[in-house]
Amino acid sequence: MQTPPRVRFAPSPTGPLHIGGVRTALYNYLFARKMGGQMLLRIEDTDQNRFVPGAEQYIIDALSWVGIQIDEGQTANGPVGADAPYRQSERKAIYQKEALRLVEEGKAYYAFDTAEELDAMRARLEAANAPAAQYNSITRMQMKNGLTLPEAEVRARIEGGEPYVIRLKTPRKEEVRLNDLVRGWVNVHSSAIDDKVLLKSDGLPTYHLANVVDDHLMRITHVIRGEEWLPSAPLHVLLYRYLGWEDTMPQFAHLPLLLKPEGNGKLSKRDADLGGFPVFPLEWTDPFTGTVARGFREDGYLPEALVNFLSLLGWNPGTEQELFTMDELIEAFDLEKIHKAGARFDIEKAKWFNHQYIRQHANADLAPAVQKQAQDAGFECPAEKAEKIVALLKERVTFASELFTEAKTIFYAPTEFDETVRAAKWNDEARRAVVAFRDRLVQFEKPFEADAIKHLLSDTLAQAGIKQGKVMQAMRLALTGLGTGPDLMLTMEIVGKAGVIERLETAMTTLQ
Repeated sequence: MQTPPRVRFAPSPTGPLHIGGVRTALYNYLFARKMGGQMLLRIEDTDQNRFVPGAEQYIIDALSWVGIQIDEGQTANGPVGADAPYRQSERKAIYQKEALRLVEEGKAYYAFDTAEELDAMRARLEAANAPAAQYNSITRMQMKNGLTLPEAEVRARIEGGEPYVIRLKTPRKEEVRLNDLVRGWVNVHSSAIDDKVLLKSDGLPTYHLANVVDDHLMRITHVIRGEEWLPSAPLHVLLYRYLGWEDTMPQFAHLPLLLKPEGNGKLSKRDADLGGFPVFPLEWTDPFTGTVARGFREDGYLPEALVNFLSLLGWNPGTEQELFTMDELIEAFDLEKIHKAGARFDIEKAKWFNHQYIRQHANADLAPAVQKQAQDAGFECPAEKAEKIVALLKERVTFASELFTEAKTIFYAPTEFDETVRAAKWNDEARRAVVAFRDRLVQFEKPFEADAIKHLLSDTLAQAGIKQGKVMQAMRLALTGLGTGPDLMLTMEIVGKAGVIERLETAMTTLQ
């Protein structure tokens, strides 16, 4: 029986979570749920120079908002699971042990080179037009490390407290291969892989060592991550081999990039700023500068709409279906249907998805947004009225925040009237229709509901010998000041009988 998969999302708390990271987390989640597996959240905070306060909580909140449920790992209530801790900064001793083991086995070495010496090495290589200015199987023999210094001197430097790093001893002539689930076979010659730092001078690991060690110890079966990590994958394969874990190495799947709206290059915050759309799931306030970056949530996107939009940026179900619930995405998801090519980030498509989900939402769910905006504008808006407004207008809006704007003709009686419609439609017949309808409304005693209003208006115009099609735009003008809008009968129901009568009488005077 095949073991259920274990996947992980392992972001760095260096700022707000980019929307591309949300997609990576989503694909991990969909795969885990589809295959009956588990998803872990691990915080890769070994780069303490780039650590940003509040970023970890932001990541947790963002994943929760879009509906990604973490089975194990770091949560808002602390670590959950047998493999804790899930912050890499708290696993320092584990990485040091493995790094020292690699040194003892001759697969890694101490290096004492200063920053100035490293710069000088790169400058020499660049001046000689070397293929790559890097610390590798050739250049390491001209540097100050455990391969060039006597063992006694290496020990003396360490015992004397001299700063050092531990580097991987990359083989000079080996073929490194991996079968990526998205890309297929990837072959890299070891001469193209430099001697990466595994353990930094502060005793903390680099991403390369930490993620390999943690993925092994946490029994990760599939590493689903962004395309930007594909160049590092051969190095990670080497590490699995050197650490003796190649037989249990996870399968890799490198996801395509999210591209700029025009399709040229990786999507960035600058692209979002220029395009007037967010690139982070939630609003983010920089703790150092106070700068606020907009979020999809605060811009009015529904989480299910954002999830649906992101799911199709790099993956295709192979059908014509576009609207998916989370459960439907889980059922349809397949790693083999992920594209290799980058996916263009089309914000207009994101808006389209949001509009579709606004339409599907229960009126009661959207009513509080109308109530709050109405109250902010100084209007009382009971829940029943707010729900009627939603029912009237949700087909016409992209965001819930637009409902009150669209409903202004309900809250505000018109003081100005569309001059084009006035010139074309307001005439003696229209005035006669308005007067007759006003007179009937004054005597109307039945519940003031759309169907009853429609019947009353139709009967009134018939008795007056007026064709309804000739005066309806003028009637709308009298009630709203506009020539077009949502269903007029339901609009009148929401405005209420007294309000409708008052508006008709104002129009009779103003439009004289």
